[in-house]
Amino acid sequence: MPQAPETLAGPIIAAPGSPPIAAVGTSLVVREWTMSGPAWMHVHPSDDEAWHVLEGRLRFRLPDREFDAGPGTTVFVPAGLAHTYAAVEPSRYLIFLTPKIDRLITELLARSETDDLRAMLRRFDTVLADDAGQPNST
Repeated sequence: MPQAPETLAGPIIAAPGSPPIAAVGTSLVVREWTMSGPAWMHVHPSDDEAWHVLEGRLRFRLPDREFDAGPGTTVFVPAGLAHTYAAVEPSRYLIFLTPKIDRLITELLARSETDDLRAMLRRFDTVLADDAGQPNST
């Protein structure tokens, strides 16, 4: 689960066999993950996001298409593009995101059923695809 940023004294190096990377810098966060993204398509108007698949397969959904990304595939979603993704088999991947989106994920993972999803997303400059006027399906 994402954690609060700490001041980095030097580089973080994740070599084969080392624990999964979780590096939180001033403007970039890199994490090794295994879970799926949210079921709903969403838009980060001001934040880019990227994934690099190490093992398994992720299925990405964009407004105009759906595609699978296998090992060795890198996917970059620019700010403003509706998207979501799911691990369609046991997967391990790197996710590259901004600290703001990392904090959003922390809150989403701790979210209760009574929390207002749209209000939570707005606090982190994120909206549901339907609210952004973008199609929500392929």
